[in-house]
Amino acid sequence: MKKYKFQVFTAFLFFVCFSIGGCSRPTAETTVLADPLHSLSADASDPKLSAALKVIEKNPDAVQPYLALAGIYIAKARRTGDFGLNANAENAVERGLKVGPNDFTARKLKASLDLTYHRFAEALELGTQLQKENPSDAFVYGVLTDANVELGNYDTAVEMAQKMVDLRPNSASYARVAHIRSLNGDQKGAVEMFKLAARTADPSDYEAQSWCLVQLGDELWKYGKYAEAEAVYDEALQMLPDYYLAAIGKGRARASQNDLPSAVDILTKTSDRIPNVEAFAQLGDIYSKLGDAEKAKQNYATVEVVEAKIGVNNDQKRLALMWANNGERLDDALAIAVREHGLRRDINTADTLAWTLFKLGRYAEARPVIAEALRLRSNEARILYHSGMIEKALGNASTAKQQLSQALKLNPEFDLIQSDVARKALSEYK
Repeated sequence: MKKYKFQVFTAFLFFVCFSIGGCSRPTAETTVLADPLHSLSADASDPKLSAALKVIEKNPDAVQPYLALAGIYIAKARRTGDFGLNANAENAVERGLKVGPNDFTARKLKASLDLTYHRFAEALELGTQLQKENPSDAFVYGVLTDANVELGNYDTAVEMAQKMVDLRPNSASYARVAHIRSLNGDQKGAVEMFKLAARTADPSDYEAQSWCLVQLGDELWKYGKYAEAEAVYDEALQMLPDYYLAAIGKGRARASQNDLPSAVDILTKTSDRIPNVEAFAQLGDIYSKLGDAEKAKQNYATVEVVEAKIGVNNDQKRLALMWANNGERLDDALAIAVREHGLRRDINTADTLAWTLFKLGRYAEARPVIAEALRLRSNEARILYHSGMIEKALGNASTAKQQLSQALKLNPEFDLIQSDVARKALSEYK
């Protein structure tokens, strides 16, 4: 993919409470309210929700109160990790659309929730319609950027991100530019833009600032800068002490620095608050590394339970990747990977499919798929490792050695278990 240079200007900044690629996906079984206008007593502990519900009671035929309620649920879901609240947000938006079917803001929120639930094609379709109606709305270009990234339409995503920056150079648009730079292997540019996104977020919105810091930490971790990443996660946790994304990042950074007991403590406390697939998967790997097969099995099983309760309407690549890594349920992993690859052609979906094919011994089939995953030169150690193992299985020693070496150089602990496999495979060439 060709290099891109985004033109970024300074202006009044406003953070849109909306994450890249709809990453605020459901990650746990939570109480889903069938109707956002449930008993007010259920929200007595949250004055914002109580107030919003009272406004709706007084103005049931107005659109805006429903959208305000949805925004509160979305923000709370992002802050706490209880993404079952997004179901309440979606119900509120649907109620608003019944009152005003053509309301532009309600449809924007619907598009953003489509991304949250990984309905990327639907988000793209609705976003495209909204863009035709109002080609000057920056939020819509954010939707189009995210949908195109997740569908693998990277050139179009770049165009949409540039338009978003041009219209509203703010924290939300900077974060999208950073993400695209990261996908294209521009680590310096991605770090620069994630820092800018964090600095320019609304200073009163701690969640917005913390979210940007977590993305910065993730980018630093991706290149093996574990201590720097942990410091950034700590900064986010100073703003929001229970912020689950920062805690998960810190746990991973601790594990990458071989402080496994601390990692276990952090991740266990995080998953105890709100069950989280990523936390359980990391705990499974840590216990496996520690030789505690029973606890590893328990945590991997919890990943399966949580993902099953989320349902097949959401992306389950993590589940397929976990099964492939562990050499378990490979036919089920392949079914997920094939289904997802048929719906979207992003590099991570291609990577999951290629790795699953490899684990099934279908090396020749895996090779063109992993080439698809490598097409952006994104410097993802995991993808390079997968490609190196595929090349090794096919007898292409030179390429295998080069890719395995590059993966470990980029991020020596890109995966707590698989990085050891990579080192062992590389040692066979010495």
